Amino acid sequence: MNSLQKDQRIVMTLDAGGTNLVFNAVQGEQEILQPYVLPARHDSLEKMVRTIIEGFSEVKRQLRDKPVAISFAFPGPAEYEEGIIGDLENLPTFRGGVALGPALEEQFGIPVFINNDGDLFTYGEALAGLLPEINRMLEERESPKRYRNLFGATFGTGFGGGIVSKGELFTGDNSAQAEVNRMRNKLYANYSAEESVSIRGVQRVYARESGDHSAISPKDIYEVGMGLRPGSKAAAIKAFEELAIVAGDTFANAITLVDGLVVLGGGLSRAYPLFLSRLVQEMNASFETVKGSALPRMEIRAFNLEDPKELEVFLQGATREINVPFSGKTMKYDPLKRIGVGFRRLGTSRAVSIGAYAFALNKLGK
Repeated sequence: MNSLQKDQRIVMTLDAGGTNLVFNAVQGEQEILQPYVLPARHDSLEKMVRTIIEGFSEVKRQLRDKPVAISFAFPGPAEYEEGIIGDLENLPTFRGGVALGPALEEQFGIPVFINNDGDLFTYGEALAGLLPEINRMLEERESPKRYRNLFGATFGTGFGGGIVSKGELFTGDNSAQAEVNRMRNKLYANYSAEESVSIRGVQRVYARESGDHSAISPKDIYEVGMGLRPGSKAAAIKAFEELAIVAGDTFANAITLVDGLVVLGGGLSRAYPLFLSRLVQEMNASFETVKGSALPRMEIRAFNLEDPKELEVFLQGATREINVPFSGKTMKYDPLKRIGVGFRRLGTSRAVSIGAYAFALNKLGK
């Protein structure tokens, strides 16, 4: 059991979507109330902020002990460290810079922390999800390899990201860290990566390839691709293949800088059986040198952690005993440079809640 699971402090949380605002409270990494849901759509900023205050007020009313902070994910652009929300597309009443964090601190008299959902998702998975699970598995194999860095990506309405290094959430100077949605699209040079790694991207390619413009859901497209329902299987496979190529290219760029495990979250990531192998293949592709020889895209090799055979090779590594010069001692050495890509171990929403909880307690501790 980690220290967060034992912590008795309570943090109030919010999952802010374009349709609903879902309020709760977290204690010891667990949501301790029934979710309190309010509508997110309002025709004025004043009504919107009052709704958020109402939600947290109701959560506080239900708590037996006083909360120590408010911590939640909210859409950007934003200056998260200052608690200022910028011009939002999905919540259009936010315009011109809204000091939401300071307003909530004024109302409730406790610290308020706001972050991006991709960042908090990654933080949750780093503390209680994929990262510790993989390290436990390596320890069980008596491997000397351990991972301390995690890159997280959310596939859904948009394409988000986050970076955690050595237990700390990486934050940039402009609250714009890990914005992989703005990387160049490998397949369509004038597009951003998000135009392919998103719900709209999958729907667009399926419609183009199948001639079916009924805007069926990505879940339905996935089921077509898996042969679970009628439709153009070839079009469904093509739709997720394009997502895989663009996401894999983006991840290869990101991991060249981060050098850590990769975890996938968001609703669209549930279709990973249809695209993850192709995504990892793209990460392991090669460049061509001027002389015509192949150059591996990355210095490290990526493995599909959801494929049992690849997972076994990943865990096994190339561990061997080496001698320490001028000594009778030996030590374990694993020269296989590798990272893995895996599906979330927590629900995306739960990972965000744990990330928000941990971020608040970490800040309070400092």
